[in-house]
Amino acid sequence: MRVATRILDRGSLAGSSGAPEKVDEVVLFDTPSTAPLPFSDPRVKVVRGDISDRETVKRLVDRPDMSVFHLASVVSGGAELDFDLAMRVNLDGHLHLLEALRALKSRPRHIFASSIAVYGGTQIPNPVMESTRQNPQTTYGMTKSVGELLVNDYARKGFVDGRSARLPAVIVRPGAPNKAASSFVSGIIREPLNGVDIPLPVGLDTTMAVAGYRTVAENLIELHDVDAAKLLDDRAINLPSRTVSLAEMAGSLKRVSGSRTLGKISVASDPFVEKIVAGWPLGLDAARAKSLGLTQAADLDTVIGEYIADYLK
Repeated sequence: MRVATRILDRGSLAGSSGAPEKVDEVVLFDTPSTAPLPFSDPRVKVVRGDISDRETVKRLVDRPDMSVFHLASVVSGGAELDFDLAMRVNLDGHLHLLEALRALKSRPRHIFASSIAVYGGTQIPNPVMESTRQNPQTTYGMTKSVGELLVNDYARKGFVDGRSARLPAVIVRPGAPNKAASSFVSGIIREPLNGVDIPLPVGLDTTMAVAGYRTVAENLIELHDVDAAKLLDDRAINLPSRTVSLAEMAGSLKRVSGSRTLGKISVASDPFVEKIVAGWPLGLDAARAKSLGLTQAADLDTVIGEYIADYLK
């Protein structure tokens, strides 16, 4: 939703020539079970359906000049609990989308939201370089890794102008907690600000690579607009992030929240989540992203202040 809002605010995206082109319609595709999307802009069209249904996706992809930001997936914890669903949505759905874009024969731009979960294992370095061998330790990470390879090959063949963005943990996600193993990274800020207690599934000394939702949305759009010639033969980019501990996040929350009465933060260890989180990288090297003009992730105080301004005021 934040990406769509930012595109509407800008009013244009880079076209095939690289020059800005006016955006006259933004189509939001989501599952039937999600809540109504709060858009009143006449340029917004909301379509409900199942991305794993090939015919639905073919009907959705109907303009040769379109760009696609592909953020749909079964998230990490959910993918571990339901392998078949993860394969159907994260792999089959992505392949249906790529094939529909290929059929346009116009080499449309395709921005794929990948994840730092493509990296993992006992030999993972800190920070992770883009050249680090991928060794995902979750089904979710595996589907993202395969998705990156698909994007690279469809781009190499000239079917799409694809770009993959490896996202860190995105904070602060509004709304209710989801099945992502990283859901607590937003929850440690969101729930206390709403006066709700939060039991963390991991310790306060847990360290994560994070980036604010405003910066991530902006960087997805900036990656869309990058000149294709600058991407060479690897279309997957580590997005800028900051490496912080949950204790640092809690401290920042106290500084920024002012006179608000905060919900209590406690620890209630969850071995299932701890095992997933332990396989993630602690930090990302984003030198290439910065060389392409993408924005450095904001500090924690700024991110929390933005969340309060956008969602609580």
